[in-house]
Amino acid sequence: MSDFFRLPLGDWISDFIDWLIDAAGGFFDFLRMVMAAMYDGLEQALTSPPFWVIVILVAVLAYFSKGWKLAIGSAIGLVLIVALDQWENAMSTLSLVLLASLIALLIAIPTGIWAAKSNRASAVIRPILDFLQTMPAMVYLIPALMLFRIGVVPGMVATIIFSLAPGVRLTELGIRNVDKEVVEAGYAFGSTPGRVLRQIQLPLAMPSIMAGVNQVIMLSLSMVVIAGMVGAGGLGSDVVTSLNRVDVGLGFEAGTAVVVIAMILDRVTSGFGNRERSKAKAEKAAA
Repeated sequence: MSDFFRLPLGDWISDFIDWLIDAAGGFFDFLRMVMAAMYDGLEQALTSPPFWVIVILVAVLAYFSKGWKLAIGSAIGLVLIVALDQWENAMSTLSLVLLASLIALLIAIPTGIWAAKSNRASAVIRPILDFLQTMPAMVYLIPALMLFRIGVVPGMVATIIFSLAPGVRLTELGIRNVDKEVVEAGYAFGSTPGRVLRQIQLPLAMPSIMAGVNQVIMLSLSMVVIAGMVGAGGLGSDVVTSLNRVDVGLGFEAGTAVVVIAMILDRVTSGFGNRERSKAKAEKAAA
């Protein structure tokens, strides 16, 4: 009876991936080359300068985000990573997280705008986002490996797919929550829909969008270990190695470096998000 009622979904997906490889193998090879080149360039930019240059740049960014306390804390955290001899691995991981987050946001924000503008599009997109958020992240690695082969790119692709959902949701939420009277006033003064979006909706929705940016980055960082399983390198590779060797020390050092990066990225993006929220409140009060 179980054979009679069995839905061959796995066979359909497998056949579809095989068809993609045969029909568009050249495209995926080109995409792999482009993404790998972007990653290598960013990694080179972060690992080539002396570590103290990057520490200063991050401290300055943290200062403008939330003040001198975060700047000092960020600098101490990065120096700790250097002391643990995890600097190059941490910069490799940071390169993957930043690039994957950027690509995810380039997909998520326009998609969220589209969903906010169209109820029909929103009704189609939401179940897809539910699927992406609830599917175990490891599952994304299987087709990614088949399409892009082992290395940093399949880990990056899986990270992008896994992390983009909150960016879409919070962009849509932010735009939908903009005061309708303000939007109608913009149209009343003769503004085009594009101008209303750029000058009214997006600025007022920016706190929610920045919250989405924060969540995308955090979810990207949570994929570090999984990306390390497919040859992405960085801190995830050391965590996987520590698991294979049962090396508690190496695992703790790599895990500490991940925690430091996560805290810095979270506090910096949250700080900019709070600034945007304060600005939106001030503009609303002035209006």
